Amino acid sequence: MNAVVIGCGVSGLSSGIRLLESGIDTEIWTREPAVETTSNVAAAFWYPYKVYPEDLVLNWAAATYTELVKLAAIADTGVVVRELLEMFPGSAAQPWWRKIVDDFQRFIAAQLPTGYYDGYLFACPVAEMPIYLAYLQRRFEDLGGTVRIRTVDSVTELLNDHDVIVNCTGIGARELVGDQTMIPIRGQVVRVSQVGIERILLDQHGAAGLTYIVPRSRDCVLGGTAEPNDESLVPNEQTAAGILTRCIQLEPRLANAVVLEHQVGLRPGRPGIRLEVDRNVTHGRLIHNYGHGGAGVALSWGCADEVARLATAA
Repeated sequence: MNAVVIGCGVSGLSSGIRLLESGIDTEIWTREPAVETTSNVAAAFWYPYKVYPEDLVLNWAAATYTELVKLAAIADTGVVVRELLEMFPGSAAQPWWRKIVDDFQRFIAAQLPTGYYDGYLFACPVAEMPIYLAYLQRRFEDLGGTVRIRTVDSVTELLNDHDVIVNCTGIGARELVGDQTMIPIRGQVVRVSQVGIERILLDQHGAAGLTYIVPRSRDCVLGGTAEPNDESLVPNEQTAAGILTRCIQLEPRLANAVVLEHQVGLRPGRPGIRLEVDRNVTHGRLIHNYGHGGAGVALSWGCADEVARLATAA
């Protein structure tokens, strides 16, 4: 049996690895190398951010959490486990994914920055994407896989020569398979120098917008935005200034950080993740694995496990 995975972001690479581990000869075909995909821009901390349906997402998120924690113990993967503190201006319910994570604890107002009333902290795997994507590609190739730079215009034509096709094209599924439910969700971040920050900070509910601080080994990723149906990949100066202002308010040490880069990516938004065998295909097997929104990293291994199961099912 042989397979082609279309797309070389985190979903495509993870799926390719699991297919090879299942004994399926696998290639990845991609329009651009991994470092040019949306995945490379991701802040990439584990968090099932605005993805549905929750019952399926919970299992995929749990499997991914477990795998990322394992990878954090291996050198040169780009994955570490950090504390993540999420803060709320009012009372917050327990998160629906609470039982997945390690070291979960509630915070009260006295433990939080001024203006916050409630919060919780947990052990959060985070991937430094340029390093992590390189690790995934090495792992894929070490297992015998090949990455080819190719443009795919027709998924069904590939099935003439391959047993399994896995569509991991993200927002590209809108054109490739005509999925008009796909919505680009623009995310802009600012990459700054590391100034001794270790804890991830997250505020999804502030009046000024989504705010997060994600420390990495040599820099910090500051965000962010979630702008539906905005496809501009050009950084907006006003947006960047707002991100910096909000993040410095949360973590004053960032006032001394040097701005290194402005980045923009388009999250592949969809009313629900599409992870299924396409029943309209009558020869071969076409598996779709896209629509992960802002949770591609957080669901990657769980979804890849499901891809392998679907590919090998009788």
